[in-house]
Amino acid sequence: MSVSDIKRRWARGRDRLRERPVADFVYRVVVAVVGTVVLAVGIVAIPYPGPGWAIVFLGLAILATEFRAAQVALHWAKLRYEAVMAWFARQHIAVKALSAAFTGLVVVASLWGLGALYWAGGLIGFEPAWLQSPIGIGS
Repeated sequence: MSVSDIKRRWARGRDRLRERPVADFVYRVVVAVVGTVVLAVGIVAIPYPGPGWAIVFLGLAILATEFRAAQVALHWAKLRYEAVMAWFARQHIAVKALSAAFTGLVVVASLWGLGALYWAGGLIGFEPAWLQSPIGIGS
């Protein structure tokens, strides 16, 4: 089965749903909830090493299957992301190093805030008080 066959089959099924207002409404609500949750996870993951932006684009793509505003936002975000990445690629190594240091700082600070550093220290018997979460999580 080719990709175009799958797309046609999906479109026919979606058209059948549109003929049933309650089912269409429920489907759109489910797409909105799932897309928003994926988008929120992606936004939280952006400062961490890994697929933060990919998750953001996935969330927007899910929302864009049903909502025009999400289609516009996805297009805008892709353009801005590509422009920023092109700018970043042209930057001096010092700018890239500063960016990597900032990313590392965000990761360490969030792990400290969540108590993960104290927990990991406890695994190896290193538990100084300054490793404890400042907000009391994970201690």
